[in-house]
Amino acid sequence: MGFFSIFSKEKKQELNEGLQKSKESFFAKLAKTVVGKSKVDDDVLDNLEEVLVTSDVGVETTLKIIERIEARVSRDKYLGTEQLNAILKEEIAGLLLENDMEKANDFVIPQMDHPYVILVVGVNGVGKTTTIGKLAHQFKKKGYSVTLGAADTFRAAAIEQLQTWADRAGVPCISQKMGSDPAAVAYDTVASAVAHHSDVVIIDTAGRLHNKTNLMNELIKIKNVVRKLVPDGPHDVLLVLDGSTGQNAFEQAKQFSAATEVSSLAITKLDGTAKGGVVIGISDQFKIPIKYIGVGEKIDQLQVFNRAEFVDSLFPDNW
Repeated sequence: MGFFSIFSKEKKQELNEGLQKSKESFFAKLAKTVVGKSKVDDDVLDNLEEVLVTSDVGVETTLKIIERIEARVSRDKYLGTEQLNAILKEEIAGLLLENDMEKANDFVIPQMDHPYVILVVGVNGVGKTTTIGKLAHQFKKKGYSVTLGAADTFRAAAIEQLQTWADRAGVPCISQKMGSDPAAVAYDTVASAVAHHSDVVIIDTAGRLHNKTNLMNELIKIKNVVRKLVPDGPHDVLLVLDGSTGQNAFEQAKQFSAATEVSSLAITKLDGTAKGGVVIGISDQFKIPIKYIGVGEKIDQLQVFNRAEFVDSLFPDNW
């Protein structure tokens, strides 16, 4: 499968539309950096730095990008401002591809003789339950059998919400009553999946940023019960972040990474915000693969994150 083959024209259009607000905001700011300028000088670079930071790329990643552009200015001696957009696109794409630790997988899971177990973490309100439902739908479209587990037993309506998404995706959801032990729900979910030969298990967890010790202990318990049935599980700990929160998403990534071993990220709600730059910073800073991005509310509007396609959609064709 080629690197770009998962992107149909429809998916590309969906991505373009989902990033439209970020694109318009970013390039409106960028246009102001070159007003009255014919070459990329210190003033242009200072203004560009401000544009990147205010577009939620993050300070550290912004400085990396500026350093790369400064090196090109120094090497090429004279760069016109009309070239800035192409250079910026190249450097951002290069930075993301350097961190491309995991290729786009088109919702394909490894072949194994037991369920592939995904543990989903994240604070309430980031779109965690929605992402689980969309994932279940995408995996089912690929021909996999999927079982969901409602182990977020502390939040009112969390179980009902997951069941609603399970019904939409046409997959079973294992649950207990509110307040039950999350690890017990996780065990029941995996046991059911093993008994029914499910290909994929997706377990929802409590969306609370309580103190790190409690969060860590709770997730360790869930992991331990999963391993009683699937010794090499969970195979993926997916952290869901809300792209519309900008720098708060960075902070959540830091806290969850400190509390547990996060192996992948999903960034949601990019269609409703101008903060798409946060994807660039998070990809660069955390060195955790961004697997999925949410670009709409519909059940099929969760996309595999392809770095090259993302950057291509963030920049207008005529720049």
